Amino acid sequence: MRRRPGRAALGAALTAAVLAAAVTVAAVVGVVPAGGGRQAAGEGTAGEAAAPAAQVGRQIDTLTARLRAVPGDWPGWAALGAAYVEQARITGDPTSYPRAENAFAQSLRVHPDGNDLALAGQASLAAARHDFPAALRLADAAIAVNEFGTPALGVRVDALIELGRYPEAWQAVQRMVDLRPDVSSLARASYAFELRGEVGLARQTLRRVLADATAPADVAFAWLHLGELARDTGDLAGADDAYRRGLAADPSSAPLLAGRARVAAARGQTDAALADYRTAVGRSPQPALVVEYGELLESLGRLPEAREQYTLARTTAALFRAQGVDVEVELALFEADHGDPAAALAALTPAQARRAGVFVDDAHAWALHRLGRDSEALAFARSAVALGTPRALFRYHLGVIEAALDQRDAAVADLRAARALDPHFSPLQAPRAIALLASLDGQRPAGGDR
Repeated sequence: MRRRPGRAALGAALTAAVLAAAVTVAAVVGVVPAGGGRQAAGEGTAGEAAAPAAQVGRQIDTLTARLRAVPGDWPGWAALGAAYVEQARITGDPTSYPRAENAFAQSLRVHPDGNDLALAGQASLAAARHDFPAALRLADAAIAVNEFGTPALGVRVDALIELGRYPEAWQAVQRMVDLRPDVSSLARASYAFELRGEVGLARQTLRRVLADATAPADVAFAWLHLGELARDTGDLAGADDAYRRGLAADPSSAPLLAGRARVAAARGQTDAALADYRTAVGRSPQPALVVEYGELLESLGRLPEAREQYTLARTTAALFRAQGVDVEVELALFEADHGDPAAALAALTPAQARRAGVFVDDAHAWALHRLGRDSEALAFARSAVALGTPRALFRYHLGVIEAALDQRDAAVADLRAARALDPHFSPLQAPRAIALLASLDGQRPAGGDR
């Protein structure tokens, strides 16, 4: 199971970083505006090399001290809320979200009318908690006050994407780029291209992000997603180079470490992969990242250690839920493979009011398959690949479901497509794809379409 950890939460937090940088300049010392969408975090002033977690901690301390002295500083309260959202993203600890909620509410109490900063902040918090209907509603409210507000426009794009409202999302991305072709808008444009399978344009747009980036976190962000594009299309050398360049800009990045771990695992360098995963989950125990680590351990036959990671993933997910974060989609594939598929499906069904799109369709298809309901699963699996999103796992799931329905030619084509896209897409599932493909090829009549 590999979905880039916390993409939606990252997007919201990067929007929060923009918001924090944009208000109360005297209070937000040393914060440079950063991009969103695919989501980069704000770092310090030029030449500052402090770790992001330490920097955002200092930012929170500075804002808190100012607000004690000037409690009526409503932009300052909005900036404090944004900083707490950013802190949660960096550390993987969602207990900052209630503090963010209180800060945004205080900003609105002090200045209830025309406060697009607090509304945009609340939108970013809703997105970080994966409540995308609320995120969209709040972003629209902020845009009604300030139609040029970058943070709200960014959350609107993120929410539309996560709600599966793709045509509207593409239009919203175009509006952002038209208004300001900066790191925030170009990052989201790149993700839009990627979702549609336009990998060349996605890569080209990320290169523009890289060219425009000045903050180390923006540089790291661009290299991270260039690495992910390379990795998702089987280019291990390109991915490894991108991850290493990203780590040079931000050595503390857990996603970049996890990316480097994936490359090492694909190359059979298991000791290096395990070491990087161990460090990454220690820094940011996002459930999806912990599951990745566990699945690598399981693929190596180290089942007790894998189960420890799966237990940690469930414990961490419970912590996220307690802070108002919806993690059902992120954990659906994990539960379908390693837990209770019926529970995964039961969690996904109400989640569809809050989430939709290709990732939800793929998870829904796989849960149904694991329950033996392949006829129902097929429509969801086909929907997951309809955009052309470069995810070998989507094609693998579709191929498995087709094979279960005795649609051999279609299954062979999709399994081959998965392997052609990324032969190392999962340490557990990729070997199963090879075995199933060999089995299906062996069953095909001589002279069949191969």
